[in-house]
Amino acid sequence: MAAAKKETTAIELPKLDIQMMEVTIIGDTPLITHAWSVKAKREMLQKQMKAAKGAKEAKDPKADFEQSMYRFEDGGYGFPSVAFKAAAVTAVTSVSGLTKVAARQAFHVVGDGVDVKGAFDGTSARLNLVRIEGGTPRMREDMVKVGMGTADLRYRAEFWPWRADLLIRFNANVLSPAQILNIVNVAGFACGVGEWRPERDGESGMFHVATEADMAKLEAA
Repeated sequence: MAAAKKETTAIELPKLDIQMMEVTIIGDTPLITHAWSVKAKREMLQKQMKAAKGAKEAKDPKADFEQSMYRFEDGGYGFPSVAFKAAAVTAVTSVSGLTKVAARQAFHVVGDGVDVKGAFDGTSARLNLVRIEGGTPRMREDMVKVGMGTADLRYRAEFWPWRADLLIRFNANVLSPAQILNIVNVAGFACGVGEWRPERDGESGMFHVATEADMAKLEAA
C-alpha cells in the first residue's frame, strides 16, 4: 500500500505596515533624573557576592549629582527611551479602545545607544537614550524615606526647561499617527517620566506634545 501523500499548506503572514514619526514633546514640569551610579551597582554586587563590608564612604553630593545623569559621548544629556514608551503604554488605560498589551506590541520609542559601565570590572550594558534639550541641569536636594522611617538626602539632576524629540516606530495596522500623538500627550499629563512623576504621586516630569505655537517658538529661538 502506498504511503499517504502529505499535504502542505502555505502560511501567509499579514504584512506589517511599519512607519516612523517624530514627535516633539515640551516639558511642563522639571525632569528629575536618577541613573544608577557605578558606586551603587558595585555595593549591590558586593552584597550579592557576600563580600566583606568596608566602612561606608562619605556622601559626596557633587558626585551623586553628576552620576544621576544619563550622558552621550558628546557630552549631551539623555533619558532612557523605554521610559517614554512605558509612560505611553500606561496611559492607554485612559484612551478608549486600546489595551496595554496592544499598545506595547504596536510601537517602540527609538533611542541612540550608549554603553553604560557595569559593576563588575570589564562589563557594560547598552542603553538607548532620547536626547534631552533645553539647558544646563541644576543640582537639587531632596529628603527621602529609605525604609523603617529613616530619612536620607539625595542629590540629583533637574532639567528645566526641557524638551525632546521622540522617534517612534509603529505598526500602522494597529495604531494611527493621530492615536500615537494622543497617547503620548496623555502620557505626559497622566504618567510623566523620571523621579517624582505623576505615576508615582509626584508632579515632575510632565510634558505635552508640541503645538504649532510651540514649534514656532522653537524655530524662532
